[in-house]
Amino acid sequence: MFAIIQAAGWPIYLLLISSIIALALILERALSLRRQRILPKTLLDEVIRVYHSGKIKQEVIDQLASNSPLGKVLAAGLRNVNAPREVMKESIEEAGRGVAHDLERFLTTLGTIASLAPLMGLFGTVVGMIEIFGSQTSAGANPAQLAHGISVALYNTGFGLLIAMPALIFYRHFRALVDSLVVDMEQQAVKFVDTVHSARK
Repeated sequence: MFAIIQAAGWPIYLLLISSIIALALILERALSLRRQRILPKTLLDEVIRVYHSGKIKQEVIDQLASNSPLGKVLAAGLRNVNAPREVMKESIEEAGRGVAHDLERFLTTLGTIASLAPLMGLFGTVVGMIEIFGSQTSAGANPAQLAHGISVALYNTGFGLLIAMPALIFYRHFRALVDSLVVDMEQQAVKFVDTVHSARK
């Protein structure tokens, strides 16, 4: 493997750096976007129970906000629990936008790597081909050496595609996962608002 990297020339080091960054981002997002971490199952019921008990203290709200992304959204509603429905809903939506932005963190970078890796591979191949043809003498070249040089130059393209395919798959997967989590969060927030305002009637 190290021999292939050496033979492929300096452009492959750009691809190696990209592959390390992509792998780190995939692992980080896989750990950060776990459903149980974003949307704890019993959290909404606990918040509704706190609301009904009337024990809404600032430390309870702060603890809820630091619990999870869903906790941040519900904490915004709990802070405005005595406000009109529209004000409460607006504060929840504002918190939700911030949480959605946090959930999408690093996805743009991963998508950029997925798009750029094949181009970097092609760039490496072009550089390799220029070096191969630039090194030929007027006496000509050995066809076997030329064929070997071309195959080495193509390592860059192959490596670029090898990085781009999984990066694109994970980028699409994480985008769909974030959309799903945001929708679930919105539904739970609406349920909380409905519970609070139906209790007032």
